[in-house]
Amino acid sequence: MGLVRTRNLSYLQVLLISLSCLEFGCAIDTITAHQFIKDPEIIISNGGDFKLGFFSSTNSTYRYVGIWYTKVSASHVVWVANRNRPLKTSSGILTISEDGNLVVLDEEKKIIWSSNVPNSVSNPSVQLLDSGNLVMKENNTGSILWESFQYPSDSLLPKMKMIIDIITGKNVQLASWKSPSDPSVGAFFAGIYFFNLPEIFIWKDGQPHWRSGPWNSRLFIGIPTMYSLYLDGFSLVDDKEGTFYFTFDFSNKSMLSHYTLSSEGNLEEISSINGKDWEVTWSSLMSECDIYGKCGAFGSCNSQNSPICSCLEGFEPKIIEEWNGRNWTSGCVRRTPLQCKRVSTGGEEGQKDGFLKVKMMKTPDFANWSSIIEDECRYQCLENCSCIAYAYESGIGCMSWSSDLIDSQKFSTGGVDLYVRVAYSELDKKGEVKVIITVTVVLGSLFIAICIFFLCRRKAKRKGGICLKSHGEENLAVSMNKDKVLEELPILSLEELASATNNFDQSNKLGQGGFGPVYRGKLLDGQEIAVKRLARTSGQGLEEFMNELVVISKLQHRNLVRLLGGCVEGEEKMLVYEYMPNKSLDTFIFDPVKQELLKWRKRFNIIEGIGRGLLYLHRDSRLRIIHRDLKASNILLDEELNPKISDFGLARIFGGDEDQANTKRVAGTYSYMSPEYAMEGRFSEKSDVFSFGVLLLEIVSGRRNASFYYDEQITSLLGFAWKMWDTDNIVALIDPVISEPYFQEEIQRCIHVGLLCVQDLAKDRPSVHVAISMLKSEIIELPRPKQPVFSAIQVAPETESSTRIRIEGSVNNVTITMVHGR
Repeated sequence: MGLVRTRNLSYLQVLLISLSCLEFGCAIDTITAHQFIKDPEIIISNGGDFKLGFFSSTNSTYRYVGIWYTKVSASHVVWVANRNRPLKTSSGILTISEDGNLVVLDEEKKIIWSSNVPNSVSNPSVQLLDSGNLVMKENNTGSILWESFQYPSDSLLPKMKMIIDIITGKNVQLASWKSPSDPSVGAFFAGIYFFNLPEIFIWKDGQPHWRSGPWNSRLFIGIPTMYSLYLDGFSLVDDKEGTFYFTFDFSNKSMLSHYTLSSEGNLEEISSINGKDWEVTWSSLMSECDIYGKCGAFGSCNSQNSPICSCLEGFEPKIIEEWNGRNWTSGCVRRTPLQCKRVSTGGEEGQKDGFLKVKMMKTPDFANWSSIIEDECRYQCLENCSCIAYAYESGIGCMSWSSDLIDSQKFSTGGVDLYVRVAYSELDKKGEVKVIITVTVVLGSLFIAICIFFLCRRKAKRKGGICLKSHGEENLAVSMNKDKVLEELPILSLEELASATNNFDQSNKLGQGGFGPVYRGKLLDGQEIAVKRLARTSGQGLEEFMNELVVISKLQHRNLVRLLGGCVEGEEKMLVYEYMPNKSLDTFIFDPVKQELLKWRKRFNIIEGIGRGLLYLHRDSRLRIIHRDLKASNILLDEELNPKISDFGLARIFGGDEDQANTKRVAGTYSYMSPEYAMEGRFSEKSDVFSFGVLLLEIVSGRRNASFYYDEQITSLLGFAWKMWDTDNIVALIDPVISEPYFQEEIQRCIHVGLLCVQDLAKDRPSVHVAISMLKSEIIELPRPKQPVFSAIQVAPETESSTRIRIEGSVNNVTITMVHGR
């Protein structure tokens, strides 16, 4: 009798809570054994973002249990429980059964869908979270027994994990609807596929339909629009135990976005701003070329061409009649057998095979992977007869192929360079073309140089100045470099630049550096530019001006600022760059308001971009360059906050056998200088690594290295970082804006790498390549850093005179008598 009363009391309590919520408008977000919902009732997540309840799809009377957004006028169902067994009446019930499972019951109280948790639980509850995740918990312990995020329908929501476990075979995938009005499982599935490198795949009836290309720790290299369309928050995590998962979390919370696999097999990003209707903002299938293997083996697809398919160089259509009829599935075959194959089959040995470079490509499927450097990657492939192509991407490493090249695509932007193995005779034909092109270019350049020479002489007579004319202050080497630059770099007149900047009006002034003021301008063709004008009071002269002109005009990398032109007329010396709308990094990380815009994922992307740009300068460019003035104000940010290294006035070109150099003229910004450069004038790649380490710590902490000038306890950010690291109080160093538990391990690794980069002895610092590998966890175990003794030097703020620098202690007791500040 007492048991009956207790049960009746429980029912009464539930009834009173329900009536109270109806009266006062509160939302119930939880289902229990005694608190179920029946059609057409709903529950709403605590923050009001998602609803769970019964619905019917378009043009259908069947009823389903699903989850959809609350705040968007056009509802979009993101999860369906009974998608393959619909309710035929409006008498369905969603409840927790006696064995502790969440179930959907039909009008006859038969189970048509269950969460199928294997072990029964006595006291479970199911809650709808504001993430859209439906979670079943054991109330006594709080442990999660089941969640809808692990059993998705056709939608990938922020913070949801698309998982693959290569050991157990677990694979969390999206499954398309059969049609826009039928939620049952369709023909398309999307998920992570792991051959040697993780990629996102869409399959149709078990066959590949689309692929993203490999992940390079920042983006999928087979999706060039990731550079421009994707927001921050994307990550692919490797737990080092065989499990990978892909997740994302958009930073713009005013825009609701998620990914849906359509019934036509298209993975789409759909977004709603301020509750307006859903719009497709990105699509996996932008053209026919995105369909997997469109052009067959050894074919290349280019959506800009007609026909879209062509054979890779050195190959020809396998079945010419089908190819001409625009049936490209049979693909292409080699025109000339490889020398490797001829020798292995007993044929006559000829000249060695080589590689043809195909630029901006989506890498083919079935890549083998190795962590070796680029030169070794080429050598390894050349020496292995079964290797038919290779590619190198700094964020991935060495990729090589030993089977047919499938699903290659030519991009107009992005992609990687693919090196395809061909017979020597194919290389020879290519060489003849190169010779013809080279001769044509040389003759054309000579003709243009002569025309420019006479044009400049003519302008000099009219204006009393000569474009890039030699002055008494420069030496012969600078003069010779100028003549070379003239052949390659556009020369703009003072009149053009004055017009573009409204006569260098103060309203167009972007900032002031050691070189002089920088102005925003717009050329007659509408192109926005940044004009750096050498100030008459600047400590720099024509040597630094020409050095920057010569160095940067020969460099091309997405993380280096692009030089568009230059001008010298009379006393005026100006450099013209691409315009960076977000100015420099220091205007963000040291500004209390703008700091909020740089969450951790964006800061890490900036760190990676600076590292890649520096790696290009040190190792990958045709010139080996030491920057010597790497600092936050010399890192410019484009419209998407991608970093670009700028200001090459102090940069030095190294020969192939040089690893360090000396100078009697120490120039740069003291708070970023390595000890050996500041005190002895010795500089090398490792002095740039020191500056990179300072930058890394500044980005993580949001504080300048020189911000401790008036602090008697801590002399610099480096000293503070070491003290916090050594006392295991690293949280005190981290900028509160990015202090998120989810990223703590990655942030602490960045601080660890930063401290390794700012060690006093150059030999103790890692190279840029090794530092990048450390940051990306390719090198797991990191050595313990040594205390930076040089951090005991009190550094003056950049805005102060360099004469205020005082040295409290140093590694060699040498005092600098002159420092040329920037």
